[in-house]
Order: sequence, then structure tokens, then C-alpha cells
Amino acid sequence: MQSAPTGRPTQRRGCAWLARYTRSAVLTVAAIALLIGVWRVVAEGHGLFPGARAGLGFALLTGAVVTHLVAVRGDRWWGNSGSGAALALAMLLQYGWVPALLISLAVVTLVGAARRDRRRQALVHGAIDILGVGAAGLTLAVFGVRPSVAHPWHPDDWTGAMLVQLLLGAIAYLVVSRTLHWVCDTPSAALPSAGPALTAVALVRQGMIALALLCFAPLIVVVAAEVPLLIPMFAVPLIALDRTLWLANARAEEQLLDPLTGLPNRQWLLERTRAALEECAHARPGGGTRCALVLIDLDSFRDVNDTLGHLTGDRLLLQIADRIRAGLPPDAVAARLGGDEFAVLLPGVESAGAARQTARSLIGSLSAPLELDGLTLVMEASAGVAVAPDQAEEAEDLLRRADVAMYGAKRDRSGVEVYEASRDAHTPDRLGLLGDLRHALERGEVELHYQPKVRFDGAVAGLEALIRWAHPERGRVPPDEFIAIAETSGLMPQLTEYVLEQALHQVARWRAAGLTVPVAVNVSPRDVYADGFTESVAARLARHRVPAESLQLEITEHVMLEDPQHAAGTLAELTGHGVKISLDDFGTGYSSLSYLRTLPVSELKIDRSFVAGLAIDPQNAEIVRCTIELAHSLGLVVVAEGVEDDETWERLRDMGCDAVQGWLVSAALPPAEATAWLRGRDADPPPPRPPGPRRPVNSPPSTSRCAEHRAAARPAPAPGGGPGRPPPQRARGRPRRTHRIGAETSPFPTMRIAACQASRARRSPTSPGWHVWS
Repeated sequence: MQSAPTGRPTQRRGCAWLARYTRSAVLTVAAIALLIGVWRVVAEGHGLFPGARAGLGFALLTGAVVTHLVAVRGDRWWGNSGSGAALALAMLLQYGWVPALLISLAVVTLVGAARRDRRRQALVHGAIDILGVGAAGLTLAVFGVRPSVAHPWHPDDWTGAMLVQLLLGAIAYLVVSRTLHWVCDTPSAALPSAGPALTAVALVRQGMIALALLCFAPLIVVVAAEVPLLIPMFAVPLIALDRTLWLANARAEEQLLDPLTGLPNRQWLLERTRAALEECAHARPGGGTRCALVLIDLDSFRDVNDTLGHLTGDRLLLQIADRIRAGLPPDAVAARLGGDEFAVLLPGVESAGAARQTARSLIGSLSAPLELDGLTLVMEASAGVAVAPDQAEEAEDLLRRADVAMYGAKRDRSGVEVYEASRDAHTPDRLGLLGDLRHALERGEVELHYQPKVRFDGAVAGLEALIRWAHPERGRVPPDEFIAIAETSGLMPQLTEYVLEQALHQVARWRAAGLTVPVAVNVSPRDVYADGFTESVAARLARHRVPAESLQLEITEHVMLEDPQHAAGTLAELTGHGVKISLDDFGTGYSSLSYLRTLPVSELKIDRSFVAGLAIDPQNAEIVRCTIELAHSLGLVVVAEGVEDDETWERLRDMGCDAVQGWLVSAALPPAEATAWLRGRDADPPPPRPPGPRRPVNSPPSTSRCAEHRAAARPAPAPGGGPGRPPPQRARGRPRRTHRIGAETSPFPTMRIAACQASRARRSPTSPGWHVWS
């Protein structure tokens, strides 16, 4: 027996035409069956319903069942009534299928009349029950059981085979009624189209209905035959059965729905995504259909909870959910994964670009002002997009990769990002690389190379420690690749400790050999936020007996994005110990100028992206010039990175830059070659350069000045080579340089070119001049 369901707003599965035509056919067939049955009974002169005490007992029981079903809250009733089904089957066993049809029709009609908004569904459900009872009656008729009001099937006539007949009749009723309900009903948004969760819930529910049919129907028949006035007492156990079914349905709903927004939850999303992937796989041959998943996360939602309270945050999430629903394209479905995370499944998209456009549209709708408790809030969100089968073939993988893309969008503040495998630190290949990196650190297989920073008078301003890893099978792994893996996996603190330990050990060795030169080590934001980082650095300095001024820590502006006060406090503690702080990659972040006032930095490094085009791009030249003047006004030392030709070197000198770093000076050198490089400069220092008048920034280089320094340069024999060794050949893939190193305008002697050339031969041609951290 099926009462009229009154659930949450529903969504179609995509087979609306099948449900529409099936409902029409069910109504037609049920009406014909009911008319035929009534006509035959009337034609034979029999009654349609039992009279006397039995009829009264069944009527009272029917009234109790109807009253219970009407009293059940409409927004929580799913439509399954075991009490009505047991009552109809009992009537079928004793008096035949026509009285059973009337009982079923009466229950559904009365419940539908009480719920006026569900009358059409009540009519359909009554028709389905008529066909289900008819199927059970036909099954009994096969075994010769044809009871009627005139000739009831009395319990004294039952045999052992009756149990088999009753079981088959119940199965026939369940199969017909549940199949028709599955086809005719519009599925709830809480239920996936297919999947193990729905199947398990349905099996449990149908099992309980079958148990009710088997247990209660024969008992009702026995009581009706012996003491008919006791029939209404079955209302208590039957209503208890319905209550049990309602609790099971409510539990299934809670498992598939988000209780706050009414949207489906993660479990539903995964089930629906699996079904969409199967549909996509079947439609893929000969077509370009793809399935996309969009993961949406609100930016700064935690601030709303902390400031306005969690109740206000919940109301905000309700408005966000409504906007997502309103912005869904056709066939798309939305879900809430938890917290401020939402997901949108696009079961049929043409390309990743189309999915990105849909995501941007959803993000745009969320950014409109929201009215909440008299306040106008503007919420921003980030979205990640993953497309199947291009980027994943399983539902869990698609969700995880959309999550990776979403965090990339939050990190880059780009709004929407499509998944890229190169930015995913958790692919099987990168996970294997992470394990290899961990073992390499434990075995000491990761090396440090040192790239000099030189002032314009030729003096060494310091060296920067750059990390290198030669994988036993992959060869040299680009630092950008394995450092990104360490950053996202939690291995970064161990990597930083390793670099600090190796760098300070080398500084101690150089000091013992009479070479006093500071070394810069890059640290990541995670290191600065780590508790006890300052104490760890101070302890290492003390253990290696290295003065604090010999260590410089390079940070980027990203260190200030998450918790500026915490970062500024940690850096102040480090400078209090005497450690110098350098701001690396200046100009590539978001708030450089404001941080220059608050960060305790003593050095500023201009990023290579500005320095590389200095000689040919007037805008880059102006940016560099203004940066140098700003830094000097704040008392900072300025270092230009990526200096690779003499013209750039001269431009930087004329702008007043303090030091340079790059291939023009030297490549990053292993410890032994860096030691030889330092000793060579002590033994054969470069000649001082006359200051001379400065020329305008954008004017061409002075050939006379170049001639002066060409004459002043003193070539010397390189280690292992003769005097006057020619400049080294550039590695393949790098732009050709028209100026020679050390023989014309720069003050660096040619005796060190051999070391540079050897280092060039070791580097990967794809990543010249790597930094330790990005």
C-alpha cells in the first residue's frame, strides 16, 4: 500500500517521458481492472465488501490506518505503508481481490484527500496498488485459490502449501508495485539514480514490508474468521510497523541529504557521479560528451563565523545554497560536501573550457551582495574543475582532482582553475618521488650548490645555497618539482632543516679555512610559521660556531599572506639574534610596498623576470630603477637576480644597484668548486672600477667605458687550463649572449670561467638558475 508521498522538492533523472507515459498507462489499466472486477462481482450477484461484524472490523481497521497516515507529517513521509499493504493482502486472502482493491483504493483516496497538494500522486499510487493486488490475486488463482465475499477462504481450509502460495502472492505484489513506483515516481533529490547506498536502503525497506505481509496478513484472516470485532486491535502493531519504516526512511534520508541546506551530501554526490561516469562512457564512442565536477569553496567564511556567530553563518550557507540551485544549468546537480564546500556535477559538457565557463558563472552569482541581519556581505569563492575521462575515470579521483584545482585557485586568487597534473602533488608518480626524496634526505644524497652575489667593485657580497638532487633513476630532478612536493606534503620542515645544517656546516669549514663569506638560505612560509623555528636556527648557529651575521634567510612575500603578525614576530626574533633577512623575488607578490615597512629585512632581491628584459624593455628598466631608489630610501641593500650579459650589468650599475647574481658572475657551484672560486678571488682580486659619470638609464652603453674596462681586466689561467681560455659555449636552449664574460665590461677575471663552464655542463637545460623555493 502506498500513501501519497510528500517529500522535498524533486528532480527528474532524465527519463521524464517514460514516467509520464507509464503513469498514464497505469491509470488506464487499473481503471479497466477495477471496472472488470466490480462488474463481474455485481453480475454474479455477490457483495463487493463483507458485511456484518467482519466488514465492520475491517472498516474500523482501515479508518485507524488512514488516520495514522494522515497524521504523519507530509514533509517527512516517503510513501511506503506496510500497514495498508498487510490489510489489503489479508482482505485478498479471505475475500478475494475485489474487496482488497476497494480497501487499497479507500486508503489512498482518503489520504490523498487529506493532502490536497498530493491528489494526483495519490491517484497514481492507488492505481499501482490495484495492479499489485491484482498480480497477487492472479498468483493465488494459479493454485486454484479464488476466494470471494460469498465464498471466503477460511483458515480451516489452509494446508502446508498455503505458506508457499502466500509467499508467492506477496512477492508478486512487491515486484509489480515496487517496479511501477520506481518507474512512475519522480525520484527524490536525495537519492542517486543508482548505487549501493540506495540499493541497501531499498532492500531493507522492502524486506520489512515483506515481513509485515507474511506475518500480519494471515493473523488478521484468523482473527476475522473467529472474532471479527478484534480486527481493529491490529492497528497498534500495524502502525508500529509503519513507524519503523518511517524511521528507516528518515535514516536513509539523513545519510544522503545535508540537514542544513537540503542539498545532497558527499555520499550522494559520489553515487551520482559514478552513474554519470557510466553514462559518459557509454555515450563517449562517436561523441564528445564529458562529465565535469566543480568544487566550490567560500573564501574567508571562517571570518563570518568568528565575527557574526555560527547561526548567522548557517543562514549565509542557506542563501549560498539557494544561489547555487538557481544558477545550475540543465541536468546539473548540486551537493554540499560539508562546511563551506559545495559541489556541482555537470553530467554532459563539451570540454573543460565549457565547464570552466559554468564555474565562473556560478562564482559570479555568489559574489553578488547578500543581506544578512541588516548587514550587506560580499562573499567571494574559489572553484576547481576536473573533467572525466580526461583527468579521472573514477568518482573519487574526479572529486580529489577538483579539490586540488580548487586549492590552486585559492592559492593563486584566480577564482577558477582547471585541474593540471603538474600541480598535483599526490599523483602516484609524485608520491613515489616524495618517498624517494625522504630517503634521499635521510641518506644525505641531496646536495647544495652555491651561487655568488658580487658587488660592482668585484667584492663578494655572499653566496646563495641552492639545492640539487640527482635521482638514481630519473637523473637530475628540477628543484621546482620536488620542492613543490615537499611543500604540499609536510616534508618542507625536514628539507629546510637539512639545508640549514649543510649550509652552516659549509660556512664553518670556510671560516676554518680563512674564507669569511655569508651564505643565504631560502625558507618557506611554513618554516616561518612553525613553532620553535627561531630557537632551532639559533641552536644550529651555536653548534657549528658560526656567527649569526654569516647566515642570511631569504623569504618571499607569500610569508605574510596567512598570518602577517606571526610572521613579522618570528622574523623580528631572528634579526634579534643577528640573522639577516632578505626579501626574495621582489615584485612578484601582492603587497610588496606595504610589507617593506613592516618586515625587518636588510636586503631586497629584484626578481629575474624584471632584470632579464632590462636592456630591451624601457618599462622594466623604469620599474627596476624605481625599486632601487625605494629600497635605498628605506636603507636596504639591493641585489639583482638573473644578470646574464654585460649590458644588463652596466645598466644596473648606473642605476645604483648594490650587487648582482646570475650566470654572468658564476653558475651555482658545488662546495669544492665554490671553495676554489673564493680562493681564486682572494688570490687574484678584480681591479677596482673607476666610478665615471652615470649615463641615462635608457641610453646605449658607452664603448669608451667598455674599452677602459677591457684594458683593465687581467686574464689569468683557469684551473686546469692555459691562459687566455676562450669563453665557454652556452648550454643548448638558452638565448645567445653577445658579450663575453670577464674580458670586456665586467670586472670578473676570466680565470673562473672554467668553473662556470663545468657547472653549466652539470645543470639541466630546462631550469637554469634554480632557486631553492619558488
